[in-house]
Amino acid sequence: MTQVAQQVEPPQRATPLQVAKAVLSAFIGIRKGAAHERDAVTITPVQAIAAGIIGAAIFVLSLVMLVRYITS
Repeated sequence: MTQVAQQVEPPQRATPLQVAKAVLSAFIGIRKGAAHERDAVTITPVQAIAAGIIGAAIFVLSLVMLVRYITS
């Protein structure tokens, strides 16, 4: 009895644009189930953490710039 080994290809890593879209939709709070399932397979934790930190920094800096513009 021989078993045929099935080769399962690992999912492709998400592109930076896909990661940015996933993080932006997480910030806003809108997410579709199918997109969440796809992103859960393709986005690595390192990609999600890096994109979240960058997104949060951009958000905070834009708020600081807006407040400085309004108060000047």
